[in-house]
Amino acid sequence: MNLSLASASLSLLLLGAATAFSPHASLPSFSSSHSASSSGALSMAAGKRLKARPIGIGSCAPSTVLTNFDLESVHDTSDEWIRTRTGISERRVLIHEGTRPVVVHHIEDVDVDEKEKEKEKKEDTQQPPSNENGNENRNEKEKEETTTITQQTELEKETLRTLAVTSARAALAMSKLPASSLDLVICATSSPDDLFGDAPSIAAAIGCDRSKVMAFDLTAACSGFLFGVVTAAKFLEGGNMKNALVLGADALTRWVDWDDRNTCILFGDGAGAMVLTTEEEEEGDDEVENGSEKSNDLAGFGVLGFAAHSDGDGYDELKCIYRGEPKSITTPGEGTIVHDGSYDLMTMNGRKIYSFATREVPTVITEALEQAEITVDQVDWLLLHQANIRIMEVVADRLGIPMEKVITNLYKYGNTSAASIPLALDEAVRSGKVKKGDVIACAGFGAGLSWGAAILKWGCYRLCRVRGGFVVGCGDFEVGMFLPFFLEMVVVCVMEIMSGCLVGY
Repeated sequence: MNLSLASASLSLLLLGAATAFSPHASLPSFSSSHSASSSGALSMAAGKRLKARPIGIGSCAPSTVLTNFDLESVHDTSDEWIRTRTGISERRVLIHEGTRPVVVHHIEDVDVDEKEKEKEKKEDTQQPPSNENGNENRNEKEKEETTTITQQTELEKETLRTLAVTSARAALAMSKLPASSLDLVICATSSPDDLFGDAPSIAAAIGCDRSKVMAFDLTAACSGFLFGVVTAAKFLEGGNMKNALVLGADALTRWVDWDDRNTCILFGDGAGAMVLTTEEEEEGDDEVENGSEKSNDLAGFGVLGFAAHSDGDGYDELKCIYRGEPKSITTPGEGTIVHDGSYDLMTMNGRKIYSFATREVPTVITEALEQAEITVDQVDWLLLHQANIRIMEVVADRLGIPMEKVITNLYKYGNTSAASIPLALDEAVRSGKVKKGDVIACAGFGAGLSWGAAILKWGCYRLCRVRGGFVVGCGDFEVGMFLPFFLEMVVVCVMEIMSGCLVGY
């Protein structure tokens, strides 16, 4: 069922069928061509600018950290050997029956002693009646005395779904949109908690309006998040949908062969989410920080262009194949042999995948840049699927992009499959590295084989000016202020200290 949904959504992406949701929508700007630069002259799905713009990002990783030093006791390996060959120092993993602490607020009614009530009533009668505000204050006091809000830390079961829900809430908080405004939720995953799909339950958990939201899973391995963004943007292009949430969530450590030193060192678990919208920006939102005119360079925010490929002849290089154990059921006659379902552990031909990625990723990024009608010099950041630092170095070099412009947090998460791009982007945005108006060249690649690129123009400030003041937020700590310009930097510094992280300015 999960694969069927993914196939259906990918078909929509390739055919541009999302426009069918709007009878007045123009034909989609897809092109299907044969690229001589891609090996085997494979057909390409590509498109130009889409109206959807990214306005929120969030991520979440498991609480259990597995370092390279931990793996030294499992295999004949070392921290130095792993770091120099992959760029990975540690990874986060979902463990069996794992839990994590969460803060829960409880609202309880409190019984107040009757004698205490009488005493307070007598004191009130001795005082002259005040104005209406006094009555309101007494009413509020009574409410406070009969109701209490307690905050305590509880343990929550840690699953891929709970990671996805947390990342979704963080992305929505940054976007300032309520979950009820979402029209579409796509969860890109190859390792769902529920084989039939996690997206509907995630949508319900974050508070989506079930009367209007459509939610489904998309399976495209490490290319999944990028394919999901383009799929969602095409749905929004139709006009009947305005807001979408795209998640990338994977727990491939469930399918890793921990006896294979060459693969078990690579993978980690995690989730990330992005909010896309076609809603018009409010007046003044188009201004850019520090008087820069970058926002107007490329005429608007969103998906500027994209390109995608697949090559099923290479599926054997990276796979996790179904394995059914025989099970006999006593039907009439000799009975019937059916399957008890399960999957083999993941296998990967590392050398072939490295060669494939370093050959095809620079090409598909160039194709996406051509669709966006911009040059590589106009790219502010390169964001690749976080698979291996050597792949990133080769791709950046072939594109002529310095490593200073490459966004990566591979060293502390490892390869998190569909989650890797939003995990890295979330940290870059919240640290202030990526700012509104920045152009990001993204590329995903992996099993299938599949690969694709999208050029995004980021459409959300971490620090947003609002009518002479600003709203600043970092993580869960957020506050709105209206201050003269000369006080803004002072408050920013204080907020940075209080929140423990940088704020983009």
